[in-house]
Amino acid sequence: MTEAQETVHDPIGYLSPELLKGHVAFITGGGSGINLGIAKAFARCGAAVAICGRTEERLAAAATELEALGARVAYKAADVRDPEALQASIDHAAEQLGDISIAVAGAAGNFFARAEEMSPNAFRTVVDIDLMGAYHTARFAFPYLQRTRGSVLFISAGQAYKANKYQAHVGAAKAGIEMLMKDLAVEWGPYGIRSNSLVPGPISGTEGMARLAAQSGDEAWKRAVPLGRYGDKEEIGAMAAVLSGPLGAYVTGSQYIVDGGIGLTSSAHVSEAVERELFRTEQ
Repeated sequence: MTEAQETVHDPIGYLSPELLKGHVAFITGGGSGINLGIAKAFARCGAAVAICGRTEERLAAAATELEALGARVAYKAADVRDPEALQASIDHAAEQLGDISIAVAGAAGNFFARAEEMSPNAFRTVVDIDLMGAYHTARFAFPYLQRTRGSVLFISAGQAYKANKYQAHVGAAKAGIEMLMKDLAVEWGPYGIRSNSLVPGPISGTEGMARLAAQSGDEAWKRAVPLGRYGDKEEIGAMAAVLSGPLGAYVTGSQYIVDGGIGLTSSAHVSEAVERELFRTEQ
């Protein structure tokens, strides 16, 4: 691989710092990972940003990072599985920053498990976090989005459309999110509300990618990606900013895959890495 292929530019730097000026974004799971990367992209593009998550300390640290980028910031801890708590977090964001014009449903849960051994509660937990959490986010943001003619962005995953071993719970939840996204695009379109989804691939600096790479190795993953590298959180954030702002004003009901092409390839190396992890304690 050439040095040029390994070098990743800063895509957010190509966007106007006023692209999202006047917008108020609410992001679940915004205290870390890809969702914090999206929050930072929004902040750099001029938006006020509210983040939600389960851990107050993590949210406070993330808020400090966002404020350093010049953004007005609000946060209130909530579990997306708790409708009352999430509505309180959304309402708090609107009270502090103004009517929400961008809602990002990013909170997610995942683990690897054999379907025949997974408990109903374990399956339900991921569906509750991913699918029900996404619905709660959109539902409680709706009154604000209706007033602002805003947009909702669902953070999905390749499991929504590509079969994987040990991911039946995630696949079911993410496929549900994709259909929810399309249904809301049709139903809420007359209100001027847009609804889209974003599907990240292997992204560097995330907890999930670190766990997977620990089993199969970074190079094996990079070889599986047609573009030959991991993506960056900044690349996901830049795409989220484009879809959520005026550049995406006529885009709704669409799934945007930002995965370097890995969704087009075999997932055998992933299954092998997961099997090594699942069977490690049994050998």
